[in-house]
Amino acid sequence: MNNDAVKKLGIKRFDSAEYLQDEQDVALYFQACMDEAGNDPAFIAKSLGVIARARGMTKLAKDTGLSREGLYKALSGEGNPEFSTIWKVINALGLKLHSAAV
Repeated sequence: MNNDAVKKLGIKRFDSAEYLQDEQDVALYFQACMDEAGNDPAFIAKSLGVIARARGMTKLAKDTGLSREGLYKALSGEGNPEFSTIWKVINALGLKLHSAAV
């Protein structure tokens, strides 16, 4: 739905970041996104962007040593971030990746 339709209908866009209130919410959200992502790395990057917005992009920029603008772009789902960027973000957000046999 485009912005004009949202305004015309008087509704607010759903933003997952508004519902990530604590560490458990974040961990469960990230796990659900990892489960749903399939072979789509942009989906994972975007999910990290949602978590970053919930936590504060300025703080994440400081913790990772990356610029806010660069993080917004990399974690938009439209960017193509390097794995090192994703790794810095995951660590700064206090998340861990786990592997499991399929």
